[in-house]
Amino acid sequence: MAGPEVAGVCCIIDQAAGTRCSSPATVTSFSKRILQSAAQKWNLQVETELGGGGGGVCEDHSFILYSMRPKRKRKESEEENDFQPEVDFLQLQMNTLRRYKRHYKLQLKPGTNKIQLVEAISKHFKTIRVTEKKAVPLFISMVKSHKSKLDQPKPPETS
Repeated sequence: MAGPEVAGVCCIIDQAAGTRCSSPATVTSFSKRILQSAAQKWNLQVETELGGGGGGVCEDHSFILYSMRPKRKRKESEEENDFQPEVDFLQLQMNTLRRYKRHYKLQLKPGTNKIQLVEAISKHFKTIRVTEKKAVPLFISMVKSHKSKLDQPKPPETS
């Protein structure tokens, strides 16, 4: 595999040593804003006249500059997934809400009305974490087999 293309000499000058980096610059270039913030943080000087916008930077300095770039959250990451779907539980029938309460063994006062039940279920629903890598294949297999986990007969109790 070939190394990175070379585009002149690195545009970074170390102010403490008073010397310019003599390493070959790669084609990678950075915006003036990133170069200026790196210059302030690490006491560097950036020679930008050569390249017009941002200058070419050697591989060593490019690692420093990449650390200055703002970090973006990955949209598909499970660990960083804070997406909370909005579910209107008021649209569900009272029997469905009671079934949810019974399935998850939610502790509520007897005789709670629909509004109180919806509030408790909504609060509980937001605490449930789902691993998509497990849930999606399980869902697909259930759809293909026309079965549901709830449709499975309960094993007979032995005394």
